[in-house]
Amino acid sequence: MTFESFMNSIGVADPYGRGWLSVVITFMFAWIVTYLFIPKVRTFALKVGWADEPNARRLNQEPRANAGGLAIYTGVIAAIILAGCLAPIVLAKVQVAILAILLGGSVLVIIGFIDDQYKLPPLFRLLVQILTALLLVVCNIQIHIGYFGAPIDGILSVIITVLWIVGITNAVNLMDGMDGLAGGVSFIIAMTLLATSAQFEVRAAATLISAGVAGAALGFLRHNYHPSRIFMGDAGAYFLGYVLAATSILGNGKVTTVTSLIPIVLLFLVPVVDTSQVIIKRLLSGQNPLSTPGKDHLHHRLLAQGFSQRHSASILWGVTLAGGIIAMRMQGIRQTAIAVTAVGIALLLILTVWLRLRAIVKSPDISIPHPEEKQ
Repeated sequence: MTFESFMNSIGVADPYGRGWLSVVITFMFAWIVTYLFIPKVRTFALKVGWADEPNARRLNQEPRANAGGLAIYTGVIAAIILAGCLAPIVLAKVQVAILAILLGGSVLVIIGFIDDQYKLPPLFRLLVQILTALLLVVCNIQIHIGYFGAPIDGILSVIITVLWIVGITNAVNLMDGMDGLAGGVSFIIAMTLLATSAQFEVRAAATLISAGVAGAALGFLRHNYHPSRIFMGDAGAYFLGYVLAATSILGNGKVTTVTSLIPIVLLFLVPVVDTSQVIIKRLLSGQNPLSTPGKDHLHHRLLAQGFSQRHSASILWGVTLAGGIIAMRMQGIRQTAIAVTAVGIALLLILTVWLRLRAIVKSPDISIPHPEEKQ
């Protein structure tokens, strides 16, 4: 197999063009910027008190900086700017969609950061999330329903889109309760979205954004794998959840059957299942699902079964990757592209974990693990 035929088999139409190189560079730049920026953010955050204090619900046993989301956001924005410089013609075609997603994400970064430090009312956060979801609808980034006929389809499209965006935004945030979990799951989802959108020319915006988010999530994971040095906080979780949810519906056609939504849901299998079971359980108990803390998430259940934080994260990473593979297969993605994506994700995660563990061995005092944690 020649280089050109291999690149074509994984969805690269022009192996000698600048398009796919700009995507790779966008990923690498977001990765590097986030990785290098986090230590500075961590130092400043601990100095000014931007940290989560230990309590009965949290797993950390010492104050832990919670401003990692700022580094993730910076990495993505820097990468998208660089992509604009490398391929201005390509970016010009999709700039409205990209700017809409990044504007909504920016609003949620601000809201999430304020909530991290000062705690905002749940209803206010929900209203802001709904507004940012409607921003996408105004820019025609939505799930298009084509089943019942106008005008019902238009109303249903708006309702389902808002539910999807708000639901995934909160799902990623609710899942962010253990070292390496939200960052690793977000990385896998972003890489799967990247591989899928690269197969379709109409999803160029999704390809660029996914590359930036995947790189930033991996750069963050390098510092967040157990024992973590920093948390992403609500700012990072809201941003990742919102951007990934919006990117997953970019360029999709009309939904004419319920099964058309299955691949999208499978991409977010872990956050969807985790949040669904938490919401159902809390509602049955008469509690507010968005404001009631508890140890009823999937990772809490794995920890209760005796798995360590590292093993629990790996299990949920594997489930996420399996869901992504099935989703890609259902969308007709070539087997070669699926295999390359799965192997690439696994190798990058292994490399990140190895680098983190090596850093711990060289500097064992950089973080203190949970006293009851299995090593």
